[in-house]
Amino acid sequence: MRSEREVTDAIERYSDTVLRLCTVYLKNGSDAEDVFQTVFLKYALHDGPFQNPEHEKAWLIRVTVNACKDLLKSFFRSRTVSLEDLKDYAPEATQEQYAVMEAVRSLPKQYRDVIYLHYYEGYTAPEIAGILKRNPNTVYTHLHKGKQLLKELLGGVLDG
Repeated sequence: MRSEREVTDAIERYSDTVLRLCTVYLKNGSDAEDVFQTVFLKYALHDGPFQNPEHEKAWLIRVTVNACKDLLKSFFRSRTVSLEDLKDYAPEATQEQYAVMEAVRSLPKQYRDVIYLHYYEGYTAPEIAGILKRNPNTVYTHLHKGKQLLKELLGGVLDG
């Protein structure tokens, strides 16, 4: 394991190179920063000697490339979509939908949770009872009272 001074010196010397390589490879600043930290953690834990500064730099570049490849082929990465890509597919919310969501957010917690889980996530009252560890009858009551509060907040706009 390397000393703190050695790691700090390496970061000062090679941080630009490693971060640029990560950014070019991953095309994402957040992922680049994650890999940057991983690379220098591996450097700190690596106890083998380097023949010269060029060998040290080459080792860091190889570790950086491998860490980038590992991230690109990771299970999580292959099963996700970036928010930037997703925004093109998200439906535009209407002013009314924003107003309803704000009204739901303004409800007391006991009503907000059950209203959200029922109307936005599609859970039934017994399922919500299991999730929130409440009595199903309490969930039904909170749904009813929460809906009444929403009607008052929204001026009777809700139907059914």
